[in-house]
Amino acid sequence: MKTAKSVAKAEARRGSVRTQDPEGTRRNILEIASEEFALNGLAGARVDEIAARTRSSKRMIYYYFGDKEGLYVSALENAYREVREGEAKLDTEGMPAIEALRKLVEFTFDHHHQHEEFIRMVMIENIHRGEYLDRSEGVRDLNAAAIDHIAAIYARGVKEKQFRTGLDPLELHWQISALCFFNVSNRATFSKIFGRDFGATDALAKLRLNTVDMVLRFVARKDKLPAD
Repeated sequence: MKTAKSVAKAEARRGSVRTQDPEGTRRNILEIASEEFALNGLAGARVDEIAARTRSSKRMIYYYFGDKEGLYVSALENAYREVREGEAKLDTEGMPAIEALRKLVEFTFDHHHQHEEFIRMVMIENIHRGEYLDRSEGVRDLNAAAIDHIAAIYARGVKEKQFRTGLDPLELHWQISALCFFNVSNRATFSKIFGRDFGATDALAKLRLNTVDMVLRFVARKDKLPAD
């Protein structure tokens, strides 16, 4: 039975792959594939183009991912994995709940701004009504960690008598995602329609502050809201 390493060596002997690092090759394929899918969608992306931009070959891509749809699903999984791994590194456990939630919202805003390809891929998958993401065996478990994280922060905020009771952590995650996602997904149209660059540094700084403020006000107990 052929292994990824043996296939990589065979490809290298033919001069189409310049590495004997199968895992590195796989990561390289996913990185380039994500860019292609984000730019051209599932239908428009071409495996030949992805192969041409990587240290791999079309044959190697099919070996790792089966087919184009398998590569697309893996690219989606990888995009979600990156954001969840970033969240896991925030180390908010010992923080007061308000500061922990602030840090989480700031991270989400910054990540979405810095990874526009993630936003585009999620938009494309929503056009497909989640059909391909539904084929993923691990994406639900991967994203469950995000809900566990925000649920822990919220429960701590309620215990600290800073957050109001009765909120659903999943819906809170939804609201944070909505605010941060829209700032990227609709940036071009808003900028054109209203004649203001919503991607400018000063505009982004203000939007980031406003997003954090809106979320904190949403979860706060009435007696903890700042006086206007």
